[in-house]
Amino acid sequence: MQVYSVLEMLTARPRGEDLARAPHRLYGHVHPGSAYSTGAWLRDVEALAAELAGKPAIFAGGTGLYLRSLAEGLSEMPAVPAGIRDHWRRRLAEEGPERLHALLAQKDPESAVSLRPTDGQRIVRALEVIEASGRSIRAWQAQKGRPLVDRASARFFVVEPDRADLVARIERRFDRMVAEGVLDEVRAFTALGLDASLPATKAIGLRELEAALAGRIDLAEATTRAKAATRQYAKRQSTWFRNQLGPEWRRIGSGEHPL
Repeated sequence: MQVYSVLEMLTARPRGEDLARAPHRLYGHVHPGSAYSTGAWLRDVEALAAELAGKPAIFAGGTGLYLRSLAEGLSEMPAVPAGIRDHWRRRLAEEGPERLHALLAQKDPESAVSLRPTDGQRIVRALEVIEASGRSIRAWQAQKGRPLVDRASARFFVVEPDRADLVARIERRFDRMVAEGVLDEVRAFTALGLDASLPATKAIGLRELEAALAGRIDLAEATTRAKAATRQYAKRQSTWFRNQLGPEWRRIGSGEHPL
């Protein structure tokens, strides 16, 4: 989410002091009207690597798939015509993810089993790939890509803070966003009138704060719901990191120094 412009505060992009301490790249460089992807990010990283000319870089973030793809490569995917992509996004908006998940179970049962019925973005991706190529997205994913980092010289870390400390940080973080004017940012984002199926519209807290601005709920309730959604996401992230990243990833607990 931090690749998108407009949502600087809501996605907790590096700002102010962080930006002054070191150059940051690939933050806020994509318009939220674009459907950015892991493949697009890797292409941006490849261009950045040429620009860095051998200088060391730190890749940081919570999106495990991006980081794993950086280290292991990403499977080549077929080109999907815009008409097919638009068709499935429109159906997602009109019918909801559960209906499309049932349809995916008929067309590509192996992919359907691996996806949650509420995961609209990945369901749509699987549907558009099988329509465009005639092959399951799982078959495409089985083909390994080319890593963009030298695994022998790179160092890999997973930061695993104490759960109670993490929850407290989530609470403070969202309160700080509200105090610093995140509602103005949400108002500016809403004014763009973007298609609700676009990835940027799924930013955590966006839906809740939009509801507060529209008067459907009060700000206190929106804040409570957004904090709960953030905690749930953090829990899913922890599970993903635990099950999807290999032994080369060193686990760093609260208070530990990676070096």
